Amino acid sequence: MKRAVLLPILMLIVVFLMEACFKPEAENKYFLYQLVEMDIKEVLEHQFDYLVTDYSRDGSEDGRYSEEEISKLKEKGIIPLCYISIGEAEDYRFYWQEDWRTNPPDWLGPENPEWEGNYKVRYWYDEWKKIVFEYLDKIIEEGFSGIYLDIIDAYYYWSVEMNELGEKEAAEKMIEFVEEIAKYTREKVPGFLIVPQNAEDILECDDDGSYLDTISGIGVEDLSYTTDDNDNIIVQEESDYRIEYLDRIKTAGKFVLSVDYVYDPKNPDMNIVGDYVKKARKRGYIPYPANKNRALDEIVTVIFEIK
Repeated sequence: MKRAVLLPILMLIVVFLMEACFKPEAENKYFLYQLVEMDIKEVLEHQFDYLVTDYSRDGSEDGRYSEEEISKLKEKGIIPLCYISIGEAEDYRFYWQEDWRTNPPDWLGPENPEWEGNYKVRYWYDEWKKIVFEYLDKIIEEGFSGIYLDIIDAYYYWSVEMNELGEKEAAEKMIEFVEEIAKYTREKVPGFLIVPQNAEDILECDDDGSYLDTISGIGVEDLSYTTDDNDNIIVQEESDYRIEYLDRIKTAGKFVLSVDYVYDPKNPDMNIVGDYVKKARKRGYIPYPANKNRALDEIVTVIFEIK
């Protein structure tokens, strides 16, 4: 074959492979992010591919979902991921002890001023890890297919904000913790999914690629749009910086779940919602346009109307 003919063919192959990396299976996939008062029957009325929810309707031990309920989701083809914060302790969880407010253990830090009842933790302490592993046992017992790890960026808090650790050391301790969680859960459930939320730039400290190898995907908030102090939706300026890391994760064969809080049921701006969804799908991410109030207590179904 002549070179003049061969080169265009090779270029087409390269373009096809690049599109396969960034715009594959996500095109027709959907996910739901609902943490509060989820109605299993209502969820089953829709064809979501992934579900991120709490292990309990209200976060309490009494409100836990049954193994049968989680099984129904999986029978529908929905992959249920259980939310768990590993960088903060929550005072409504089963492990909380009231005397911690006045006599906190060494691993418990100050309350998050933006989230009442959430307390920073020194996640590298064995005492906290023991609590998390006990929490994981409850999640596995319910039959979840994986976990959705929040507050991965706690490493930044303890390094840059509190100056207790160097930034790289703090990041490496978080990477180590995530890998310990993966090992613990996958020994009990082979193939258990590990999905961190945000903090994608921790890859800068993933020197040997072990973190990227460990995670199954990533969840990301506020990629294209976010809200200001007056609850107005504005465009994120640092998206390109974040996308660079997310595309590395995507290219490694991992999925990306994207949630932007862009839907206002009282005054929906479908131009913004549609723009967000189309941008995410173009990158090969699986989008969810959540209610802008960030309560995550309902199903936003307009996603199914956007083509």
